[in-house]
Amino acid sequence: MPLISAETAPDQALQRGEQVAQVVQGILGYAQWPHAPQQLRLCIVAPTQYADILLASRAQESQRPVHSRRLLFEDPHLTHACEAVYIGILPDAARQHLLERLVGRPILTISESADSCGEGSLFCLYVTDESTSFKVNLDAVARSGLKIHPRVLQLGKRLREQP
Repeated sequence: MPLISAETAPDQALQRGEQVAQVVQGILGYAQWPHAPQQLRLCIVAPTQYADILLASRAQESQRPVHSRRLLFEDPHLTHACEAVYIGILPDAARQHLLERLVGRPILTISESADSCGEGSLFCLYVTDESTSFKVNLDAVARSGLKIHPRVLQLGKRLREQP
């Protein structure tokens, strides 16, 4: 097994962050909101591993401008101040409460945890050293009122809630 030098670890973290930013920007670029905002408001909630680049100005290069900011998960403005919510690391109960607040609203949710799709997040990231992919919760997408381009849905691993 190769040893990871002190210089390699930050490079891998930066590469992962850039991959996550690309995937998130791609998802946002292929989503349509009922009210077609001129600028998307991406709210980043909870401690995150990969969201630093999303907060940086260079991550904002997309078809539609994206304004990113951090909010607390219990912030009452979250449900009307954000078109998209990027969810970091939260205890299970807090994450479930947050997703319950957002269900049925035209808010695109992306979770860093691949396990969150079963809880109601629309998209869930799966990050490895080699790549960043995502799962799609089709039931949550349908309930959100958002339109997601079929190509994005085909790229993601589909997750349907069990009856």
